[in-house]
Amino acid sequence: MKTEAVIKQTEDALLQVYSRFPVAFDHGEGMYLYDLDGKEYLDFGSGIGVMALGYGNKKYNSALKAQVDKLIHVSNLFYHVPLANAAQKLIKASGMDRVFFTNSGAEAVEGALKLAKKYANNKNKKNYNIIAMEDSFHGRTTGAVAVTGHEEYRTPFAPLFDNVGFAKFNDLSTVSALIDKNTAAVILEPVQGEGGIFPATAEFLEGVRKLCDENDALLIFDEIQCGMGRTGYMFAHQAYGVKPDILLSAKALGCGVPVGAFLCNEKAATMTRGDHGTTYGCNPLVCTAVDTVLDIFDQEKIVEGAKKNGEYLWKKLDEVKAKYACVCDHRGMGLMQGLQFDGVSAIDVVKAALAGGLITIAAANNTVRFLPPLIASKEDIDEMVVRLSKAIESVVAK
Repeated sequence: MKTEAVIKQTEDALLQVYSRFPVAFDHGEGMYLYDLDGKEYLDFGSGIGVMALGYGNKKYNSALKAQVDKLIHVSNLFYHVPLANAAQKLIKASGMDRVFFTNSGAEAVEGALKLAKKYANNKNKKNYNIIAMEDSFHGRTTGAVAVTGHEEYRTPFAPLFDNVGFAKFNDLSTVSALIDKNTAAVILEPVQGEGGIFPATAEFLEGVRKLCDENDALLIFDEIQCGMGRTGYMFAHQAYGVKPDILLSAKALGCGVPVGAFLCNEKAATMTRGDHGTTYGCNPLVCTAVDTVLDIFDQEKIVEGAKKNGEYLWKKLDEVKAKYACVCDHRGMGLMQGLQFDGVSAIDVVKAALAGGLITIAAANNTVRFLPPLIASKEDIDEMVVRLSKAIESVVAK
């Protein structure tokens, strides 16, 4: 089927909630995607941080194929080996105590909010509140939207649940002004992704942890995008030495298979039998993906590689910033970095890069986001810079 036919068939059938680029992909290999016409694209978006192992990883693919032939689904009324393995390995990697597997990141957010609400009710907190951050992003379900710090995402779906206050990210005084003994939880991303690639400061995370402890509120870290090795640490908060009560994961957790998780310490493990559930969550197929991903991360030193090559990416993007006056800022950690533009449109840069065979992603604050597969090498980064530079020059020349 030709690209034009695929686009028309898709647009005729789907609810119009996405502005897709006019490209139809057919297959991938390593760091590269290929469209229906055979054109090659160097992928520095990884499906918005999902494809941490790149495309065509043989161990990952073989494990999923074998599990498909063995058993895809059983209900949560029964046990199975992939669930036992995935749960234990994720607990070990995160340092948390309990885990619940979901179908998506947004569902992980919903589960975390339920944990916090149950905790508040158990503590007899009256008219409890939740504190989130401005410019945050936590998903598109109603609960996740309610704690997302972009008014334009919330307004069309009001009323959402009450008593959510928004503090300024990296401004501890604004959290202090909102928190009190009736606060159920504070939710934040250690590195804001959709908001424009803004890492938290150590002082901010340490201060929020202290405020939560003083007010008996739970601290929720949303690491759906910045977790799973993305920042050069298995989870970004490990770089700061600040531990949450609830941790959220998805995206690279399954490396393409739809799976998320919310994890918690024993203090926050408030749900009991009947409080929560899922039909598809933690079935044998997705748990095999999680189990295999964690094995590959360990065996192939994926996190260590992301840290090392993240330092190289920082060096090369700093050179881009120095070369082009339209690049006004450079932020990020590990293989999660962004360039902010001034005077030219980030989305125009993204489009020009795509035309030149480079996939990047736009983010808020006129920022181009770089989220390559964690297998990205120095050579891949060098090639990315060549293609990015051509894109920037073409946009500036217009």
